[in-house]
Amino acid sequence: MLVADFFSGLVHWAADTWGSVDIPVFGKAFIRPFREHHVDPTAITRHDIIETNGDNCLLTLPALFYISYRYFTFSQEAIQASYGMDCFVFSLAVFVTLTNQIHKWSHTYFGLPLWVQKLQDWHIILPRKHHRIHHVAPHETYFCITTGWLNYPLEVIKFWPSLEWLIEKTTGAKPRSDDFKWLGKSEKLQ
Repeated sequence: MLVADFFSGLVHWAADTWGSVDIPVFGKAFIRPFREHHVDPTAITRHDIIETNGDNCLLTLPALFYISYRYFTFSQEAIQASYGMDCFVFSLAVFVTLTNQIHKWSHTYFGLPLWVQKLQDWHIILPRKHHRIHHVAPHETYFCITTGWLNYPLEVIKFWPSLEWLIEKTTGAKPRSDDFKWLGKSEKLQ
């Protein structure tokens, strides 16, 4: 769960911080949904199960197919040798697949099953109040959306600003450089 939480934060941070919605294919398919989510945070609650979870599920399938293939074709000794890693990869795949559903639940205020509310209350999955911190402009913090467990520690060590500084120093790219364009504003309004 912790690794899935970190990867969810890394992907979320990258899509919120870098690139432009005008980048061919990648911008429209990947960056735009993240940026639109800040304009309409509850849009995710109107997505069906496939739209919500499909991309993450597809992302995990190659690893899961490979593990399945190995279990049908490899020797017992080979399977035993990699069993621990297989369990880790399987668990990671489950939580990566569930990440967008958990994120959707953090934006759903009515009609959640009691068991989901309890998991949020116990902070086993991303709680609504915790995720609200990310949705305060300029959306520069609390990127992890599976459990949210890593948000505070990464904030304390200034992980995201440090990573942004490193990327800016090595590439010259400015973080969130198209935010004003995306919101239909000009930089002159600053």
